[in-house]
Amino acid sequence: MSPLRPDLRLVRSPEEPASVEEARTARAEADAVLLAMIREGNPAAASAFYDRVRPQVDRTLSRLLGRKDSDFADLAQVALIELVTTIGRYREQCMLDSWVATVTAHVVYKHLRHRRAERRLIEHLVTEDDIRSASAGRSGRENLAREALRRVGGHLTKIDEGHSWAFVLHDVFGYDLREVASVLGISAAAAQSRLVRGRKQLHKRIAADPELAPMLLRLEGQA
Repeated sequence: MSPLRPDLRLVRSPEEPASVEEARTARAEADAVLLAMIREGNPAAASAFYDRVRPQVDRTLSRLLGRKDSDFADLAQVALIELVTTIGRYREQCMLDSWVATVTAHVVYKHLRHRRAERRLIEHLVTEDDIRSASAGRSGRENLAREALRRVGGHLTKIDEGHSWAFVLHDVFGYDLREVASVLGISAAAAQSRLVRGRKQLHKRIAADPELAPMLLRLEGQA
């Protein structure tokens, strides 16, 4: 009988996590050590912290703006500076990646509030990624989904700005209420109120849209 190949292990090594939960625990422990080094002023930790958080910063910016945005690189630097200057506020009550994403989203939100084209950007945020995922390989369905999402995004630009942002961050991008509150600089209760009102306003506009309702019905019929 031929010997076992070295890459075919029947027993997990002690360093190898047995589950996703163990992997999360190991990552959290490593992050805790890194953060302790940073807070102690260890100069060797600066580079390690950059390497640890930069991918999450880039993922968050790509998710909210897209990598082709002209301000991508500048906002990445602003987010990194914000992470360093506010690290004392991070109490490790959530995973480091979650905190990094929330701080980065807050940087993006503040930036977009100063853009003249902010209302159009809200529409862009809602549609670009969703249009890609809406395609089922048929041009007719893809075009229909694109137009429907564009109209939904258009309705979002016409409702209260705070309500629309709460909706986009929570229902489109998946931030929880505590994170939405942090991004918008409000309380969790206020974030929930804005989300409820945003949903209500958007649903009311969609229901009154004579072109959108038939589009949605046709999409359901093609599913």
